[in-house]
Formats: sequence, structure tokens, C-alpha cells
Amino acid sequence: MRRYRWIKWRAFLLWLAALIAVGVLWYLGGKYSLGIAISIASVAFQLLFAILFIIIQFAAMFWFLARGRTYWILPGETGATWDDYRGNPEIVENAKRIVTLLKGVKEFKDMGGEAIRGFLLCGPPGTGKSYLAQVIANEAEVPFAYASAPSFQNMFFGVGNLKVMRLYKKARKLAQVYGACIIFIDEIDAIGVKRQNGSGGGMMGMMGGGSGLLNELLLQMDPPNLDGSRFARFLRALGLRRRKAERPAVLTVAATNLPDVLDPALLRPGRFDRQLWVDSPDYDGRVDVFDYYLQKVKRDRTLTPERAALDTIGYSPAQIKHIVNESVVIAHQRGAQMAGYEDFRAAMETYEWGLKQPLRSMSEDEKRNVAYHEAGHAVAQYLLKPHERVWKVTIIRRGGALGLAATKPTHERYNRSDSEMLAEIQVCLAARAVEEEFLGKKLNGVTSDLQQATLIAGSYLGMVGMGDELFSFRAAGGQGDSLKALRPKINELLKDQMLQVKELVREHAELVHAIAEELLLRGDLTGEEIEDIYVRMYGHTRPEPQAVKSHAQLDSISQIAAAKEPEDAGDPEPTS
Repeated sequence: MRRYRWIKWRAFLLWLAALIAVGVLWYLGGKYSLGIAISIASVAFQLLFAILFIIIQFAAMFWFLARGRTYWILPGETGATWDDYRGNPEIVENAKRIVTLLKGVKEFKDMGGEAIRGFLLCGPPGTGKSYLAQVIANEAEVPFAYASAPSFQNMFFGVGNLKVMRLYKKARKLAQVYGACIIFIDEIDAIGVKRQNGSGGGMMGMMGGGSGLLNELLLQMDPPNLDGSRFARFLRALGLRRRKAERPAVLTVAATNLPDVLDPALLRPGRFDRQLWVDSPDYDGRVDVFDYYLQKVKRDRTLTPERAALDTIGYSPAQIKHIVNESVVIAHQRGAQMAGYEDFRAAMETYEWGLKQPLRSMSEDEKRNVAYHEAGHAVAQYLLKPHERVWKVTIIRRGGALGLAATKPTHERYNRSDSEMLAEIQVCLAARAVEEEFLGKKLNGVTSDLQQATLIAGSYLGMVGMGDELFSFRAAGGQGDSLKALRPKINELLKDQMLQVKELVREHAELVHAIAEELLLRGDLTGEEIEDIYVRMYGHTRPEPQAVKSHAQLDSISQIAAAKEPEDAGDPEPTS
């Protein structure tokens, strides 16, 4: 009470002081009072103008920074339908359920259900996550907003929150007109990373980072039931509207390749409670995708969807589209009217390995070293890997490699046995084995080969339990420290496989020499040409390779066999 009285008396004294000051100025000014008043008014106006100018500048800057970098697509503008989304029919079936819910929001609510608010698409890049969201919006005949999560971030704290608020405000208005609206946020992990203690403070908080933006997104995805329109609020204020407020049906679809880093609050029911993994298509899916894209280009009979799908195991639809287009580019550059399989192979090789850059100044001795190096890989691949086919061997530089030997799987496979992992190690060590056996020296080109062989051997012994222990270095933390701890056993396994692959290349010395000579002569060899060389030399195709085993496994097998043999019980009794 005393504080309130003091505030009243302070205000009275300030007004009294102001009146006294005006009176004194009027008395002292006399006939100059009008000029003084004009001067004071001019200074006050200039000060007010400067303040307003600064305010307008800041308002314009924040308006510019808070503009949403969002693409709005109204129903029917894209024309993308279910027929345009190929390669994953199971994904389409799940997405059609979402469309059914969006089309029948009113009927679904009449049944007592609530419209879903979040839908998370997970999967590698290029698998068609954003395109799937466009198809869903077009098929449901609702507006579609495309936004990138990094575009919400800003150097000023709070500006990103304004962007999110404006985005959802517009989406709710469109949902009231069209019945529903879809917001697609790409790379959601940029703003949805798990929050930790103390996040959002310090310099990162002042620069628009931290958890403030994530908190705003969480609120906008699951807001309270409020009537946002002014007319509805006016009627409710007058008491003329008493029914329960309803939220417009706004579906947030997000995409990420890192779902494990997202905050749990984003994944709870009511937000991204539905997750759909969009993976690369299998063989049948790739045939479907190739059939879709190859119908749009001119091609000859050698380039078929089935043949192309066999060469592109693991490819995403975006990669397939790129390769088909590059095939047409290469065919056009060579003056052809239609693209063929050779153009397709050239496009794949350029995409995977880079452009051809031959080293014309390389000496004949160095070329011979590279040829034998790659011949060792090729022979081991051809003889030890029955589930793969040699696709290309070259001694022409591509990217940072002086040469390479590449294989392609013969069919879709998802597991590897212990013998296949050992065979992979021998393939990596085959180049060094050939160098020692046929060139009589060791070259530094095996750096990546030894690295790969060590990693496979480490996984063989310390991750998948294929050695004499079931220890897994994943449980021990860092892979590097665990590999160091396993170094003696890894080195022993690598030496064992080196002895075996040396024996292999010695047995097929003629094949190694023949492939190396052909590489020196032609530069490139396909898998079919290597098979022709083998048939010409041995009179038959490659035999089915036997399972590769380590010496430890062989010793174990011999011990078990010895244990099963009956012990000598003395001379047998004579029989009548």
C-alpha cells in the first residue's frame, strides 16, 4: 500500500516539475518563446524520426530473415500419382492408408478417431522420401508444403521460431479450406537432435541454435485445441460459441537418414508416431524402376530393364534415374540415335569410379607392376567368389586409383558366411602375393588392400564371432582400440590367408600371366573376357570353389575327427 502511494506521489512530482520547467522557459523566453518552442519541437520530431527509422529497419530485417523458404504446392500442380512412384510396392500400400485417412477426415472423426499428425520417413538418400510425400499430397488432393529443416535455423534467436509459427499458421488456414494440409520437412535431424542438459544456452542459444527451435516445432505439431480465427474468438468471447474447439488436420511428414539421433519427444504418440523405412529397391523393384525410366528414352535391344537391374544391386531410384540419363548423354556424344548397354556400362563406370585419366608418361615397368597387381585381384575374385562375377579390370587411372578390379553380385544376397569373409581377405591380399611370387618385390599400391583386409579380419575375429572366441569389440567401445588388442590374432589370420592365396596364384600362374598381358595390351578387360581366357586355357568354366577355412578351423576339424575315431582296444578276438 505504501509503495502504491509512493508511485502516485512520484508521478505527481514529475508532472509538477515538467510544468515548472515549461513555465520557466516561457517566462525567460518572452518574445522568443515561439522560436524556442519550435526548436524543441524540431528536436523532438528528429529524435522521434530517428527512433522510428531504427525500429523500421529492425522490423524489415527480421521480416526478411523470418521469411519461410517454403515451396507451396496446391492440389493438382505436380500431377505425381501412384503410377509414378516405382520400386517399393509395400511402401505404396502403407502410403495409400494415409491418403484414405486424409480424404475422409470428417468421417474418421465421426467414428471417434483423431487425424494423425506426424509421419516419419527413414531411409538412405535418393530412395524417394520427398517424392512419396508429394504423391500422397496429390492423391489426397490437399495442399503440400516443402521445407528444409536447416532453412529454419537463423543467426538471431527466435527468428527460426517465427518461421515455424508462420508455416503452421498458413497450413491450418489451408486445411480449413481443403480439409487437410501436408507439411514436408526434409532433413529433420538438423533441428530434431536429442536435447542434452544445458543445451540451448550460451553462444549457441543466442545464435538461434539450441533446443528453442525444436521446442517450437513440438508445440506446433501438437497444439492445444484453440479456435485460431478472429471471428471464432469473437463469438466465443460473446458467449455465442460453446462447442469444443477443433484443430485443422495438418499432417507433418518428415524425412531423415539418421532416425537414431532424433529427440524422443519427436517420436512420441501424437507427433511422429508412425515411422516408415524407405530402403533401396530389390531386384524386382529395380526392374520396375528401370522399366519406368527406360520407356522415356530411345534405346536398343541390348539395354533391358532385367539386365540393367542385375548390374545395379544396391542402387536407389535417384541413382537409377541418373545412370539412365547419363547413358543417353554418352550415346548422344558418340553420335548414336539410341542408347545401348555399352553406354549404360560406361555411365555406371564413370559414376562409380570417375572419368578415365590415362597416365601417358607412365613407364612400361610401372605399367607391368599395375597389370600384375590387378591380375592378382582378378584371379582371386574369379576363383574364390562364386556369388559374384568379375565386372571390370582396368589399369587405366580413374580418380585416385591407378587401376582396379571390380565385381558385381550375381544375385541379391544379405548374409556372408565365414568362408566368404576369408575369401574376401584373400582377394585383398592377392595383389601382394602376385607381386612377391612373380615380380620379386613389394609395392606400395597395397595400402588400401591391407587396410580392407585388416578391417575384415577384425570383424571376423572380434565382431561376428567366427574365430576361436565369441568376444565382440562393439561391447568394448572404440573399434580402433579393440583392433589393437586383437592385433596378434589378426596378423596371424592374415599371414595364414596370405599363404593360401600364394598357393592359389602359383597353381594358376598361367592365368595370372595371361590376364596381365591382356591388360598391358588393351588396358581394360570385362568379366566375360576373363572367363573366355580361362575357358581357352583350361577347356572348361571355373569349378565351384570349395569353402575357404583358416588353419585354426582346419585344426579344430581335425581334432574333432580324431576324437570321433575309436581308440585301439587291442587285437580283435578270433572269430569262428
